[in-house]
Amino acid sequence: MVKLTTELIQNSMQYMNPCRDRELDLRGYKIPQIENLGATLDQFDTIDFSDNDVRKLDGFPLLKRLKCLFFNNNRIVRIGENLEQYLPNLESLILTNNNIGELGDLDPLATLPKLKTLSLMHNPVANKQHYRAYVAFKFPELRLLDFRKIKQKERDEANTLFKSKKGKEMQKEISRKAKTFVPGGNMPDPKVTNLNPQEIHKIREAIKNASSLQEVERLTRMLQSGQIPGQKPLQPATQTNGQQNEDEEMEAEQT
Repeated sequence: MVKLTTELIQNSMQYMNPCRDRELDLRGYKIPQIENLGATLDQFDTIDFSDNDVRKLDGFPLLKRLKCLFFNNNRIVRIGENLEQYLPNLESLILTNNNIGELGDLDPLATLPKLKTLSLMHNPVANKQHYRAYVAFKFPELRLLDFRKIKQKERDEANTLFKSKKGKEMQKEISRKAKTFVPGGNMPDPKVTNLNPQEIHKIREAIKNASSLQEVERLTRMLQSGQIPGQKPLQPATQTNGQQNEDEEMEAEQT
């Protein structure tokens, strides 16, 4: 796993692609999050993030020149808000083979004013009922979905469906199912009996105040394993009192 640093950006391959667009190649570094793209000085039409470990589509500075983004084979589950403020001229977004799960999770992309091509192939969301219809309805300017043209008949049928009473109820349900990530919320109970409520609360508060997704995951693992920040891991209480007494008797016999 490699952090996306200014040095990495400056040392990565840059070239004119077959479409005569200037492209930055950041493939295959296992980058966990998008950051420091201001170092590009907005000099690229295309940036290729394929084969990395990005989990959330956000962290962009204002990139007026950028028209195309590739995020094939990442781990994206969430899409940041207000992307239109930072990517006002984005036309193509390729998210093939990621982990986007719900139709409502796509809504933040609908604000991108110039988006014409979107690929969500091999994402769980692509198997949802009314997937193409929902995208055709929410993205009126989109031309290609999963490299298939959205025909006018398909768009008209989608508009009819989602503007109906039934369709409006479906939209409410879709919105309800969309992921809303709350750090420290709905965390599993620890698998050890040693933690008291105050210690559990301490870890959960640390999760809420975490500054990065990696920190959240580290603290979550600590909660699950029964470890408290700043202390050694706690060992699970696996023996019953009876088993402990038997062990003590065996040790006494051996001595």
